[in-house]
Parts: sequence; structure tokens; C-alpha cells
Amino acid sequence: MSEESYWATRVDEVMAALMTRVPENKLRPRLEPTRRAVEMLGNPQQSYRVIHVTGTNGKTSTTRFIERILREFGLRTGRFTSPHLVRVNERMAIDGEPVSDQVLAEVWDDVAPLLEIVDAELEAAGDTKLTFFEALAALGFAVFADAPVDVLVLEVGMGGEWDSTNVADGDVAVFTPISIDHAERLGNTIQEIATTKAGIIKPEALVVTSAQTPEAMRVLEEKTAEVADDIFKYGVHFEVSNLRNEPIGQRFDVKTLAGEYSDVFIPLHGEYQAENAALAIAAVEAFLGGGNQRLMDDVVRVALADASSPGRLQVISRKPLVILDAAHNPGGAATLARALERDFASPRTTAVLSILADKDARGVLDALAGAVHDFVITQSSSNRAMPAVELAALASEMFGTERVTLVENPVSAFETAKANAQPGAAVVVSGSITLVGDILAAIQREQFDEDYSDEEDENGEN
Repeated sequence: MSEESYWATRVDEVMAALMTRVPENKLRPRLEPTRRAVEMLGNPQQSYRVIHVTGTNGKTSTTRFIERILREFGLRTGRFTSPHLVRVNERMAIDGEPVSDQVLAEVWDDVAPLLEIVDAELEAAGDTKLTFFEALAALGFAVFADAPVDVLVLEVGMGGEWDSTNVADGDVAVFTPISIDHAERLGNTIQEIATTKAGIIKPEALVVTSAQTPEAMRVLEEKTAEVADDIFKYGVHFEVSNLRNEPIGQRFDVKTLAGEYSDVFIPLHGEYQAENAALAIAAVEAFLGGGNQRLMDDVVRVALADASSPGRLQVISRKPLVILDAAHNPGGAATLARALERDFASPRTTAVLSILADKDARGVLDALAGAVHDFVITQSSSNRAMPAVELAALASEMFGTERVTLVENPVSAFETAKANAQPGAAVVVSGSITLVGDILAAIQREQFDEDYSDEEDENGEN
């Protein structure tokens, strides 16, 4: 076994150990176990500064934008996001690169015995041991302290107030648009959900927020007035203007807290991504200079031109047009539908779709109804996925059987959609982060097989 294969196997073992714990979709509204875990580790989350990001949609893209700008500024950065698409390493990046298999496995070896002590304490008190996400958060904090990083851009797992990431104190609290998702955990109203998410606002922090509904904004303003220093709002203190769509991305101008940036380019589609980029610029201005210091043009331009957001309106092919988008709630699906119209000129679209059983499947389908012509219904590898037969029945009830095809294997469903795509048509893979991960993993395996075959040909071994 090569050294590379050895460490990859070790990370698989780490993931297997984490998967024996309560899964992350079963997060519990508690913070003390994570506090105890990081205390046992020496509070690694206190060894660097933190920008904390929450919201409903757009968290990961905004986190990636912020991290990329900070890195261009010359800081050593950490980035914690969730969930991952293919491998767990994606959740923890150092200077923009996923943490290596070796580092992840070695840090796990260091922290695992201490996490087991916390597990034993919890069980002795009649509680359950650390969950998947509680253990993962503690591992991540240790990875970034070991690097070490100057600043961690930290995306919440779910909510905010009792999310395991909230053992860290953010200098800046960043809010993407808040809507209803995970209602069974976060609440049934925007106000309830916003209240939970506002829990990341810490004393003397600065708050930077996207445009919000009046109910959500009121919560954020009240929490800021109670504990934080100030709040900067999209449409008041910063905003995007002069947005122009281009074949491989979009250009726009940004008015921010400290100045203006003209003709900024991002190689990403979707109007919301431009707004996420503006939110990121404002967050970095708040972090570096309290909102009073303009960033250098070259820093902003280079960073955003190099930005990426895998699985978020990600174009992986042009002929046919193939888009991966991890929209998994009605709000995300509506954003995807608008992007198909605005950014891709409303092509005849086939959606390869799998939705988790605990999501609002009818709401997702309804949001896509006007933008998608045909549906290939499948079932992702997640054990939480709605059975494909049930989802296909729902889609057929809503749109008629002539618009719906059932192909239970996700890779086969993807190939079916591509094979049937007409010239100028589009294929969109969506509805579940896991489905997007399944397709990305299949593409990576295919690419590896091609590269390996080419290498054998070159060596005369085939």
C-alpha cells in the first residue's frame, strides 16, 4: 500500500468512527458537551480570530468568498464548512486547500482519547455521548490550531445559538438570508429561526447581514443592540449594482461600508452569488478595519476572480449544459429557477432530482415547476433520501406522468438525462447535497480511470 493510500484509508477509518455517533441531522440543542470537549483539548478555538457565518441559504458560498479575500490579503486562513460533497476533508481547509489525509488522521489520533473521556462523562451523567457534529467541530478546531491559522471563517452546522461551532466567539457575525428550513429543530416561523441564528452574535462583535425579511431583521437588530457593537445591512450600508451576466460568470459594482469597487468579476452564476460576494467584502472590511478601511482593489479583484463554490450553480459541462446545484429547500430551489432564467436564458431543462425525506419535497418541486420541463427522479446514497418511487409519484401527481421518469440509481439517472438532452438543453442535478456529491464522486472516479488508463498507455503496459 502506498503512503497516499494508507492515509486515505486512515481518513476512511476516522469517518467510520464519526459515523457511529448520532448523525448530524439529529443535532441536539445543547452546547455544554462541545464546550467540555474543546476545554479538554485546551480551547483551540481561542488561538485564532473567527468570522462566524450563519443563515439559511448561501452560507457556504459566502464563507468561501470571505476566506478567499482574507487569504489574498496575506493571512493564513482556516475554513470550516458543512456538509461535504465527497470527502470529509472538504469541511476543513487551510489556506484554501482541504486538510490533508495525513494531518486529519494524525490530529484525530491526538483528540480521540480526550473525546472518549467526554463521552464517558456524558454517559455517566445519563446523557448521550458526543454526536457526529460535536466531535467533528472539536476535531476541526484542533486542526486549525495545529496549522496554525490566523483567522478561521466558520460556517455553522445548523442554527447558531446551540450549534457546536458557537463555542467560538466571532469578531464578526455574518448572516445570509434567513428563511424556513429545519423547522423541526429551529422553529416554524422566521422570527423563531432568526432568534436561534442570532445566538452567534457575541459581545462587542460586528454584525453584517444580507437583506432580510422584516421579522428576521428586527431580531438581528435587537440582538445587536443588546450585546454587539454595530450592524451593517445590505441595501443600507452595502449593495450590488450594475450587474451584468457573462458566459462564464458575472460582473458588477459594489458599494460597501468603506468605499466602492467597480467592475468586479466572479466566475460563478446566480444573482445571489454577487450579493454573497458583496456580503463577504463587507464582512472582511468589518473584520479588518471595523468597516472604516477600504480593501485594495487588487485584493478584491484577484480573490473573487479565483472564487469557487462547488455544488452551487456549478457548471461542469457546456455540451450539453450540465449544472450541479445543491438546492434542498424551497428557497434554494426558487433561486435555482431564477438563475436558469436569468443566467442561462431558460433552456429546456431536465432536472435529476433526489430529495431527503425530512425536506419539503412538494415545496421544492413547486419552486422548480416553471423552470424545469422534465424530471428524472432518483434516490441518492443517503439513508435519509425519500424513496424514489414516492418522489416520482408526487412529481407525477403535480406535473403528469409524461414529464417524469423514474431511474433509481443516481449515476444511471444522470446518464439518462444527458443521453436524452436535446441540443441547447440543460441538465440540472439538484434537490439534495448528497445527490450532488454522488454525481461528483462518479465524475471523479471516471476521470481517475481515464487518467490511469492514459498513464498505462504511455508506459506501454496496456
